[in-house]
Amino acid sequence: MAHQNDSEVYFRRVVRRVLISVLLVFLVAIFMIWRIDNPRAERFRMAMIDRVVPNLEWVFAPVAHMSNMVSDFQAYSRIYQQNQELRRELQQMKAWKEAAIQLEQKNAKLLDLNNVKLNPKLTYTTGVVLTDSGSPFRQSALINIGRHDGVVDGWAAMDGLGLVGRISGVGKNSSRVLFLTDSSSRIPVEVTPSGQKAILAGDNTPLPPLEFIDGVDQVRAGDRVVTTGDGGVFPPGLLAGTVFLSGDGRLRVKLAADYRRLEFLRVIRHLPSAPISEPGRLVGPTLPGQVSVGNDG
Repeated sequence: MAHQNDSEVYFRRVVRRVLISVLLVFLVAIFMIWRIDNPRAERFRMAMIDRVVPNLEWVFAPVAHMSNMVSDFQAYSRIYQQNQELRRELQQMKAWKEAAIQLEQKNAKLLDLNNVKLNPKLTYTTGVVLTDSGSPFRQSALINIGRHDGVVDGWAAMDGLGLVGRISGVGKNSSRVLFLTDSSSRIPVEVTPSGQKAILAGDNTPLPPLEFIDGVDQVRAGDRVVTTGDGGVFPPGLLAGTVFLSGDGRLRVKLAADYRRLEFLRVIRHLPSAPISEPGRLVGPTLPGQVSVGNDG
C-alpha cells in the first residue's frame, strides 16, 4: 500500500515537471516569435492576433466591467469628499452670515444713536449694555463705562430713539442706569406744543403716567413729552415719548426708547448751572467803597 502511494506521488511530480517544462518552452517560443524582426514572423503575429483576440472578448468583458466599477467608485469617492468640503464651507458661510447680521444690527443701532438730535453744546459718551436687573420691582441696566470714563451720577442716558433714564450709581468701570419706568424715577417734563409742565413718574409699567399736570384739558394724545431741565437734573429738550390716553382715563407716556432692544446707550454729559453766591451783583455793579463778598483778603 505504501509502495502504491509512493508511485502516485512520483507520477504527479513527473507530470508537474513535464507541464512546467512545456509551459516554459511555449512561453519562450512566444517571446522569441514576438521579438523576431522578420516579415514572416510579423505576418504570423498579425494572423495570430486576428484569430485569437476576437475570441477573447468574453474574457476581457469582466475585466473592463471591473475597471469601470473601480473608476466609478473613485469618482464617487471624489464626489463625496467634495460634498464634505462644500458642507464645511457652507457651515462657515452660515457662521459668517450670522456674524454679518449681528454686525449689521449693531451698526444700525449705532447709526440710530448718531441720528439723535442734541444740543451742539452737549457732549456724550457711549457705553454697551452689559445686563439688566430683570426684576419687576426695579427697572435698570448696567453699562460698561464708569468713573474712569468721567461718568457722573445723575447724567441722562439715551438710546437711538429717546431718553432711557439716568445714571444711578457709578463704579470705576461700570454704571447703573435707572429706567424711566422704575417706581423711584421722577423727572420734570414738558408737554409740547401746549407747554404744560408735569412729572413723569415711573410705576414699573411700560407706560408711565404723567402727574401734576398744569392744564390737563390742554394736553392731547400724541403730544410730545420732553425734559424741561428744571432742577438741573436733565438738560432740556430730550425726547421722552408721546402722550397716550390709557383705558382708565389717565394720561400716560408711550416712551420713545425701545427697552426690549437696548445694546448701546449714550450718556449725556451735563453740568448744572453754577449756584449764585452773590445775588447783589444781579442788580448792579459793586459801588465804590462797597466790600464784595469773597474779596475781603
